[in-house]
Amino acid sequence: MQFIRSSTTTLRAHLSSETSASLRLQRHRPQPCLFCANRIPSSIYQQREQSTSQSKNQTHYTFFPTTLPSGPPPQGAFTVDVNALKREFLQLQARAHPDLHPPEDKNKAQALSARINEAYKTLQNPLLRAQYLLSLRGIEVAEDETAKVEDPELLMEVLETREEIEEAQSEEDLVDMKTKNEDRIEKSVKILEEAFEKDDLDAAKSEAVKLRYWINIKESLDGWEQGKPVVLQH
Repeated sequence: MQFIRSSTTTLRAHLSSETSASLRLQRHRPQPCLFCANRIPSSIYQQREQSTSQSKNQTHYTFFPTTLPSGPPPQGAFTVDVNALKREFLQLQARAHPDLHPPEDKNKAQALSARINEAYKTLQNPLLRAQYLLSLRGIEVAEDETAKVEDPELLMEVLETREEIEEAQSEEDLVDMKTKNEDRIEKSVKILEEAFEKDDLDAAKSEAVKLRYWINIKESLDGWEQGKPVVLQH
């Protein structure tokens, strides 16, 4: 009987030790953190961030692990499932809404919400996405006024299209121009897909500049008013 009681006591002590170790392990197991879009130890998870600036390894793609699990090209694809991206964006915004967080975390939540908005706006737009991807590699084309296409035939096509838009007399005159320009945009996006897949940054930069022309033409067509001058930015 004494042996049984001793064994029982030893077993209880052993189980208690294992339970304590398990609880300690769970406490230190990485947990999802909305504010940094990473998995971090719970001890750090409890601390307030001192800054809302992005970490060096964090990109717009980091916010959308379900839609864009492979990250930016060349590891991931240039093409984005816009519908899936929107669903994940809405889920993220629902979690990051400042009203869902305690007062001491509202500023942090607002900053995170703004970053999520910027990431979504950029990734759902092929031109902004291409410009952003190039900027990650140290190539700035979005604000670079010197980044222009030195292709006489292309420039002539752009100028002729601008004149056609300005000379249009009705919405019906724009139908064929809109169809033609949508084809240009689609072709340009395909070229960007191939360039980023091959990690050909020179080709990607050149095509991103071309796409900017076609997007400007699209905006001019969409905002057409009879007699209104067409200003194409490049």
